[in-house]
Amino acid sequence: MEFNILSSAIAALVPLFMGFIWYGPLLFEKAWMKEMGFTKESLKGGNMAVIFILSYALSFIMAAFLQTLVIHQFGVQSVLMGEPGFTEKTGDAFIYFQEFMNTYGDRFRTFGHGALHGVLVGFLIALPIMGTNAMFERKSFKYVLINTGYWIVTLALMGGIVCQTSF
Repeated sequence: MEFNILSSAIAALVPLFMGFIWYGPLLFEKAWMKEMGFTKESLKGGNMAVIFILSYALSFIMAAFLQTLVIHQFGVQSVLMGEPGFTEKTGDAFIYFQEFMNTYGDRFRTFGHGALHGVLVGFLIALPIMGTNAMFERKSFKYVLINTGYWIVTLALMGGIVCQTSF
């Protein structure tokens, strides 16, 4: 198994597109702006090129990490990595891994499975982090729902993409 850069690059676009929809006029623009204390005028300015480039780079890191969470075969590979000859593609552990991948390499490699893991990451990682920050920042429950909802949906889509396309 190898890390799939293209899969991560594609999945890293999801937060940008979802942000446009989620925080835009189609869904939660007014509610989000109210919760943040933003106005259309206060959002003007800022170097949008830098913001989008850095957002994409951070999203790429998330997508790369999601590959290891949503694709179970990475777990088997990581267990065997320290065995003699594995990294040189020789030895019993490598032969075992090849046989394992031939038999089970395509198990749980669907969009739905990846999306399920993405939702779990959203609920079990994004929600606790955002919820904790929101309490200390004295943000509302609505703020947490809007932002965590975005991450749960976004991580589900990203997880689905990397799980389905990383072969």
